[in-house]
Amino acid sequence: MKTIYILWLRQFKRYIRSKSRIVGSLAQPLLFLLSLGYGFGPVFQRAGQGNYLEFLAPGIVGMSIIFTSIFSGMEIIWDRQFGFLKETLVAPVSRLNIMIGRTLGGATVATFQGVIVFLISMLAGFRPVSPILILPAVLVMAVISLLFTALGTTVASLLDDMQGFQLIMNFLVMPLFFLSGALFPLQGLPKTIDLIASFDPLSYGIDALRALLINLSHFGLFTDVIVLTAVTLAFLFMGSYFFTKIQI
Repeated sequence: MKTIYILWLRQFKRYIRSKSRIVGSLAQPLLFLLSLGYGFGPVFQRAGQGNYLEFLAPGIVGMSIIFTSIFSGMEIIWDRQFGFLKETLVAPVSRLNIMIGRTLGGATVATFQGVIVFLISMLAGFRPVSPILILPAVLVMAVISLLFTALGTTVASLLDDMQGFQLIMNFLVMPLFFLSGALFPLQGLPKTIDLIASFDPLSYGIDALRALLINLSHFGLFTDVIVLTAVTLAFLFMGSYFFTKIQI
């Protein structure tokens, strides 16, 4: 447990001490939230869909989480290149504990980031249907963070090139985000897009956030929770397996 705590604390401290990283990681979600929320708001209302900012805010929270969590895997490659990972792996501790500590640290940072974006969206005018459901929403954020941090760990464990990791992650992240329903409703989509969205784990995370925060759901909250839990466990297993196979 001490190994897990130390590596978790390292991840969190690196984030807190990097002010430029905090500001930079907030810039894109804020751009989407303000430009799209206020830019497309009148169009959304004229179409009879209600307040677009309220619809968009859970999607932007999910966007912030996936970008922060999945790119935390880059730190594995960074530590491998600069020798820290080698020093960690040769220590008399379980590689599984090392992976768990790093993954929990990355997930905590991503959840923290999601909470910050959520608070900013409230300043911009977003209001959840019930303050009581904010805590369950934060728990959903944590599960989403854990899922995509484990995915980032899985991919980073298979690569040793930082540029290659960035290219692969961009190839994964952008479709995952844009096809998740973060920016548009999933109802009434062409069957092909709707089928692809149903295989996107982020779709269920954002849908769960909307179910809790604005009482709007496409798949149903129970289905969202089951799918998120199952996929998170699958990626944690994959991340643990491939991390233990890293060769230094």
